Amino acid sequence: PLLPTTDFTGIYSFPIQSRGLAGFAPISRCCSFPNSQRIGIGEFDMSGKIMHAVQYNSYGGGAAGLKHVEVPVPTPKKDEILLKLEATSINPVDWKIQKGMLRPLLPTKFPFIPTTDVGGEVVEVGSNVKSFKAGDKVVAMLNTLNGGGLAEYAVANESLTVPRPAEVSAAEGAGLVIAGLTALQALVNPAKVKLDGTGPRKNILVTAALGGVGHYAVQLAKLGNTHITATCGARNIDFVKSLGADEVLDYKTPEGAALKSPSGQKYDAVIHCTTGIPWSTFEPNLSSSGKVIDITPGVSAMWTFAVKKLTFSKKQLVPLLLIPKKENLELIVGLVKEGKLKTVIDSKFALSKAEDAWSRSIDGHATGKIVVEP
Repeated sequence: PLLPTTDFTGIYSFPIQSRGLAGFAPISRCCSFPNSQRIGIGEFDMSGKIMHAVQYNSYGGGAAGLKHVEVPVPTPKKDEILLKLEATSINPVDWKIQKGMLRPLLPTKFPFIPTTDVGGEVVEVGSNVKSFKAGDKVVAMLNTLNGGGLAEYAVANESLTVPRPAEVSAAEGAGLVIAGLTALQALVNPAKVKLDGTGPRKNILVTAALGGVGHYAVQLAKLGNTHITATCGARNIDFVKSLGADEVLDYKTPEGAALKSPSGQKYDAVIHCTTGIPWSTFEPNLSSSGKVIDITPGVSAMWTFAVKKLTFSKKQLVPLLLIPKKENLELIVGLVKEGKLKTVIDSKFALSKAEDAWSRSIDGHATGKIVVEP
């Protein structure tokens, strides 16, 4: 039972592994306080140490609901890694959880330290961790149940932690995780794009092409045998073209609102990264077996999905269910290292200004990723 994911508009991603939740994909765990763990060469015993963190104590409140606190540094369990965080990125699902949109599932308890996508340095490892040692630079996804990214330290599970090469900054790596994995999965699975450039040519539309997922989707699609149409605001058209789009629509124009390709292409797949566009707008622009891959599926999208399945329609709406995998995170980090993919950073904030980053995300007009650096 996997739940959908989130981009800046709010896809939900719950890759977790916990008692009573068998079948969910594995993900890292944050903020646990078990007994002492193995301390390896070059590691530091952080037990009893205090760190700065940002948390909220109840549902609602937006940026004003965030509180700066001093809390114990978490201790890694046997399969976990303690990280000194260098960057975390905010996804809209983070503040949507705060709003109570996922109650009673999340948060599991208050107070809650939000965000999951992080870049940092290994400080300490649990006794079962074999792939990492103190001093290693990494990118990781923390456990959605426990959060923990808006802090100086957090614990990550080894199963969703990957090495971060010198060519990839902590901010770039932190931006990649949910958004990059969502874009990758949408293109490789439902859209059937082969990133090595082989396979049949695909006409791809990416909506909201400068959002968290959208800007990665354009770049990844360009690696395949594709023709890419994208939507964004007028001021960003040239920038989206520089990411790899072959043609770009201003979403505020009649042509852009209708999603019609300037060159008359019919879309084999739409990577749909925004909301408010009905099926009736997509349908005439799709190829005979075209798919709309919705990374922000709401009630209307789920209804359309069911109807199309029941009527055996060749044109489909596919709600995306993100399944984070370590090998996929390694792949996209590697693409950044090779210069084939980049994280567009909208803005950076110090941890002391986390509420400003929170407000920026809620505002919904970020270009790329919003990053907080402890």
